[in-house]
Amino acid sequence: MPTVSTGNGTSMPAAGPSPATGTSGLPLWGLLALFTAAFTAVMTELLPAGLLPGMSQSLGVSEGRVGFLVTGYAAASFVAAIPLTAALRGLRRRPVLIGALAGFAVCNAVTAVSSEYWLTFGARLLAGVMGGTMWAMLAGYAARMVPAERRGRAIAIVLAGITVALSLGIPAGTALASLFGWRAAFGTVAVLAGLLVGWVRLRVPDFPGEPAADRAPLRRIAAVPGILAVLSTTLLLLLGHQTMYTYLAPFSEHAGFGRTGVVLLVFGAATVAGIWLTGALIDRHPRATLLGALAVIATAHLALALFGTHPAVLLPAVAAWGAAFGGAPTLIQTALVRISGPSRADVATAMQTTVYNAGIAAGSLTGGVVLESTGPGALPWTALPLIAAALTVAWASRRHAYPAH
Repeated sequence: MPTVSTGNGTSMPAAGPSPATGTSGLPLWGLLALFTAAFTAVMTELLPAGLLPGMSQSLGVSEGRVGFLVTGYAAASFVAAIPLTAALRGLRRRPVLIGALAGFAVCNAVTAVSSEYWLTFGARLLAGVMGGTMWAMLAGYAARMVPAERRGRAIAIVLAGITVALSLGIPAGTALASLFGWRAAFGTVAVLAGLLVGWVRLRVPDFPGEPAADRAPLRRIAAVPGILAVLSTTLLLLLGHQTMYTYLAPFSEHAGFGRTGVVLLVFGAATVAGIWLTGALIDRHPRATLLGALAVIATAHLALALFGTHPAVLLPAVAAWGAAFGGAPTLIQTALVRISGPSRADVATAMQTTVYNAGIAAGSLTGGVVLESTGPGALPWTALPLIAAALTVAWASRRHAYPAH
C-alpha cells in the first residue's frame, strides 16, 4: 500500500483516514488544493487572451504581440514538460508541486508590475516551465491520495479546476480588469498561488519519487499502438482551437459585439454543460461522443466564418463550440490513459502536455500572424481545416485509439 509522509519521518497508508477526509471518504481538502492548482495554472496561461486591448496599450505593443504571451507560455511548457518530468521523477512529490506553485506566484507578480514587454515575456516563459512541470503530475498525484476504487472521482475533482477556470475564472479576471485594470487580475492570481503554497503544505500529503527501475522509457510508451493517433488529435484540435480562442476579443469586436467578458462567459459556461454531457455518455459511447464533439466544434467555426459578423450568430456558435470543447479533452485523455495503462500514465501525460502546449503555442502564433496580416475575419477560416483534420484522424483511428467500445 502506498505511504505518505507525515512530516516527522514516519509514514501512514495513503488511503487511511485523516482530518482532511470528508464524509465521502475522499481527502477533500487535499483534492480541492489540487483543484485550485489546476485552476491557477489555467488562469495563468490563458488570462492574457481576455485582456488583449488593455495589455496592448500599457505595454506599448500590438494585440498580436500580447497574444504571443500565451504563445511563449505554451512554448516553454512544450519544451520543459518531458525533460523536467523525467529529471524530477525521483524527487518527493510535494516539494516539486510547491516549487511550481511558488513559481506561478512570482511570475504572475512580475507580470502584474512589469511595464516592459520583454520582462513580461520572460516571466511568461518561466511560468510556462512551471506549468509544464505541474500538469504532468496532477492526475497521478490525485490517484495516489485515494484507494484504487475512488481514483476516477478524485481525478475528476482535480481536473474540474480547468472547467471552473474557463467558465468562471477567465471571465471573472476579465471583469476585474475592466474595473481595476489588467494588472489587478494578474496580481490576484499571484496572491492565490502564494496562498496555495501554504494550503498544499498543510493539506496535501507527500509521496516518494519513482524508483529508477520502475521508469518506462519514453520510446517504449510512444510506440504503443494508438498513442500517436491520440497525440495527433490533441495537437490538431488545440492548434485550431487556440488560433481562434486567443483572439476571441478582437473577433468579437469585429462582429460588433465588444463585450468580451460576456463572450468568454458564454464559452466557459457552455464547457460545464459539455463536461456534464460527456460524463453521461463517455462510458457507453466514447467514440461516437468524441466524433460528435469534434464535428460540433468544426460546425461552430464554419458558422463563425460565414456569419460571425452577426452578433445573433456569434453567441450561439461560441456556446456550441464551448460545449463541445469542454468534453473533447476529457474524451481524448481517457483514451490516452486506457492505451498507456496506469503504470505509464505519468510519462504519457507528459507527452500529451508537450503536444497540448505545442498546439497552444502554434495556434496562438498562427492566430497572431493572421490577425495582423489579414484581420480577425480570417481567424475561423484558418482554424476550421485544422479542427476538421482532428476529426479525420479520430474517425480513422478506430482500431486502437478510439474503438467503439
